Amino acid sequence: MLAMLFPSASFSAVSTMVDNLSSSGMDRITDEVEGLRRLLRGRTGSCHAKSTFALCFIDGLSFAEEAVTSAIHWGLDDIPLIGGSAGDDLKFETTRLISNGKVASDSAIIVLIATEIPFHVFKTDNFIPTDEKLVVTASDPDHRTVREFNATNAAEEYAASVGIVAQNLTPMSFASHPVVVKVGGEYYCRSIQKMHADGSLSFFCAIDDGVVLSIAQPKDMVESTRAALRDVEQRLGGIDMILGFDCVLRRLDARNRQVFRDISELYRVNNVIGFGTYGEQYRSMHLNQTFTGIAFGERQAAE
Repeated sequence: MLAMLFPSASFSAVSTMVDNLSSSGMDRITDEVEGLRRLLRGRTGSCHAKSTFALCFIDGLSFAEEAVTSAIHWGLDDIPLIGGSAGDDLKFETTRLISNGKVASDSAIIVLIATEIPFHVFKTDNFIPTDEKLVVTASDPDHRTVREFNATNAAEEYAASVGIVAQNLTPMSFASHPVVVKVGGEYYCRSIQKMHADGSLSFFCAIDDGVVLSIAQPKDMVESTRAALRDVEQRLGGIDMILGFDCVLRRLDARNRQVFRDISELYRVNNVIGFGTYGEQYRSMHLNQTFTGIAFGERQAAE
């Protein structure tokens, strides 16, 4: 359970829950966002990117994060969006969200917040692409499942590419050896969720035939995270606190590489509060194996 309070003297917030994501049109979500903007503008007199940000919390088993994130972003114009997909501790059974006393699955919560406190949204990961390619040649996009890479059984081809016997693949394997896709000149992780008995692989993100994935190799997680936090601190002139969304696979990978305590100490020193996610939202993108966050500057910097 995560609890975080924004002081009303410095923050003004409006929110809504969008349910039945699997049967909702994305225009409905964009309309909800535009309605929140009007409501916030009525309360504060303004609603622009320099003093407003959006949070989203999405059912991590809804298979809808990409579409929902895009629809929210479309309604925000240039207001920055940050968020995370709710999980269930790697059980992959049911996730739930709570808003104003209502509990729901297959849903998303959207929050629009205005503040005069300086803030900065950011993301960081610790992987770089290699030349090893996996082309999706058979998939079930509706269920984010890949049956074949390079016209070969998906689990066998992936395992051969990372030097592991297919029968030994576990969530730890997927955390340590992610795949990435190139979008707009940048690489983004496309994390594998689990292996099925037939050797097909489920993903935490959208997948389709023809998608070209690259096997990624790790950078130092501690140093890459420290560098990202240092950059944020320099931008803001000091960090009061950070609301962060940390992929559950980053946590597994940190434990596997025995750097979990070092990462936890970085979060403690920088006043990070947040939760482990099944996916992360950053502006218009749904991401995997990433830390996304919004950092707030020192109060005196806003005066």
